[in-house]
Amino acid sequence: MMKKTSGIHHITAIVGHPQENVDFYAGVLGLRLVKKTVNFDDPETYHLYFGDEGGKPGTIITFFPWVGARQGVIGDGQVGVTSYVVPKGALTFWESRLTKFNVAYTKKNRFGEEYLAFDDPHGLHLEIVEREEGEKNTWTFGKVTPDYAIKGFGGATLFSKQPEKTADLLENVLGLEKVAEEGNLVRYQSSSDIGNVVDLKITSSGNGMMGAGTVHHIAWRAIDDNDQLEWQKYVSEHGYAVTPVQDRNYFNSVYFREHGEILFEIATDPPGFALDESHETMGEQLKLPIRYEQYREQLEERLIPIKVKELD
Repeated sequence: MMKKTSGIHHITAIVGHPQENVDFYAGVLGLRLVKKTVNFDDPETYHLYFGDEGGKPGTIITFFPWVGARQGVIGDGQVGVTSYVVPKGALTFWESRLTKFNVAYTKKNRFGEEYLAFDDPHGLHLEIVEREEGEKNTWTFGKVTPDYAIKGFGGATLFSKQPEKTADLLENVLGLEKVAEEGNLVRYQSSSDIGNVVDLKITSSGNGMMGAGTVHHIAWRAIDDNDQLEWQKYVSEHGYAVTPVQDRNYFNSVYFREHGEILFEIATDPPGFALDESHETMGEQLKLPIRYEQYREQLEERLIPIKVKELD
């Protein structure tokens, strides 16, 4: 039986100073900081999660911020571009907003859609595109209201070292449908109404190097724990080395590196980000996994204080 993921669960990237990260994704882009926690493998580093009001799968971008981190190089073996989707008619608002905050952008057209392309303060390549699909984000922050707010991921552009093998994985393992080709891009689509479009670049972008301004991994959606175990077995049977299940508090994860050398994750939709704090207060307090609670005082002393600020 062929399995099909419904789309992107989250995307995780490496960036620089955490306050610059918060200022841009909350203050400029208007996303909600839904979780302030630590890197479970490096607890003296934040792990910050931004998304829509509820932090739904398909809306979440997460960051490992390291002050003074070596600048990375975006290239093959990475997600090259992360795309956000906004309501129809909102692109003019975003042109004005990016200009207001001195964010340089260019306009691009691909597969009949217009994109605003720009970089975040640490060099991550981003885009904004309008689409009807996907429910509005009910979060309002500053002058970013639901009529203009980012609904979640429009998709991602994959830079692969072996694009033909990545294409096979997308179509014949993850179950995405090949829907179009244009220039050096092949477009794949999943069943969800958000985080459902993946463009695969079939020409080389040169070797990537992990560091600030690069995507660490992209995660695909599993319905629940049982579905994830099926995915773990299914992907392994297709010749990929898959990790044991990792408990990430807000979802469970398995990881594998596909043949184009992009790190893929399969993450469960539940339990979500209201697990350890209320929906109303998500992102306000530092939340730690149980094993680190005994070190809370030391960690809070070492972590750089951050604050979500309205920049309007």
